[in-house]
Amino acid sequence: MRISANFDGGNIQVVNLDNKDDIQLAIRPDAGGEFYQWFNFRFEGEVGNHYTLNIINAGTASYTKGWEDYQAVASYDRQHWFRIPTQYQDGKLSISIELDCDAIQIAYFAPYSYERHLDLLSGAQLHPDVNLEHLGLTLDGRDITLMKVGNGDPSKRNIWITARQHPGETMAEWLVEGLVNRLLDNDCPTAKALLDKANFYIVPNMNPDGSVRGHLRTNAIGINLNREWQTPSLEKSPEVYHVVNKMQQTGVDLFYDVHGDEGLPYVFLAGCEGVPAYNDKLAQLQANFSQALTLASADFQTQYGYDKDEPGQANLTVASNWVAQTFKCLSNTLEMPFKDNNNLADPFVGWSPERSIYLGEASLIAMLAVVDKLR
Repeated sequence: MRISANFDGGNIQVVNLDNKDDIQLAIRPDAGGEFYQWFNFRFEGEVGNHYTLNIINAGTASYTKGWEDYQAVASYDRQHWFRIPTQYQDGKLSISIELDCDAIQIAYFAPYSYERHLDLLSGAQLHPDVNLEHLGLTLDGRDITLMKVGNGDPSKRNIWITARQHPGETMAEWLVEGLVNRLLDNDCPTAKALLDKANFYIVPNMNPDGSVRGHLRTNAIGINLNREWQTPSLEKSPEVYHVVNKMQQTGVDLFYDVHGDEGLPYVFLAGCEGVPAYNDKLAQLQANFSQALTLASADFQTQYGYDKDEPGQANLTVASNWVAQTFKCLSNTLEMPFKDNNNLADPFVGWSPERSIYLGEASLIAMLAVVDKLR
């Protein structure tokens, strides 16, 4: 038996490998030690053998409710991901596997590698409507890259999309991949209509350092980027600092911040009802956007989600709240599950990269539904 996590986005620590029916593992915390839940590792054994892998520090992970009714994902070819039997009990997450091949990769959710991120950027720039802009560097020296789609006409609406502030929420970049590919599809009437009316500013990965390091929630020095928007700094959160500066140059008419939720097995929006600037116009835009997304994707729903903030009580360090307050615009956090969408459950794959991609495509329809009313 052999276990390795020494690769892009890898995370696991081997505690004891002596017993194949009780392989003891631990998740390595993010820098700073406050958060951990993401795991991603490669397991090698003998074909036909059954193994039980126990993550022994699951009981003190960041979101223990995220383990309830959760099934880990696995892949033999690192392309097609499926769920494997997983049980959480007495503070331990137990994963059961019977090997069909010599090696299998097991993760919290299907990884989205830094190489694939670079492929997304490189492929998109071949389209005549796309320009890539270097905004700055992360603390580990990686590029913060903005994908601009459109001609920059100031009379058009400015739509901003960000993903993976929390790097373990890989479904967010899977969604952006689907959205970008559909937006650049010359045969797609929704994309054509949107680009006639709007410029897109897309940051597919806000936290490349955390992504490569195998973090759940923070950047290279343990900072939660989605609590930095009111006072970002080059010393602690250059990722947010550079994006905020660019937003102030372009203005924002619609903001879509894409995330994943550990606990809730649904797709939902978290709006900006609690910001001081929230008014009847924003409330109507929010209702229209939600209604359109409900029609565009059967995976989206409005029954389950987070409690709404009381008027004037929103946390303005959070991206969607800060953007809504600063630009007086429609601003949402989209949440997808790590588990499954209980409204359309798929026991074999659960929530998946493919479903995230489809939701990205559907998001464009909701944006088209409101684009004329954003100003």
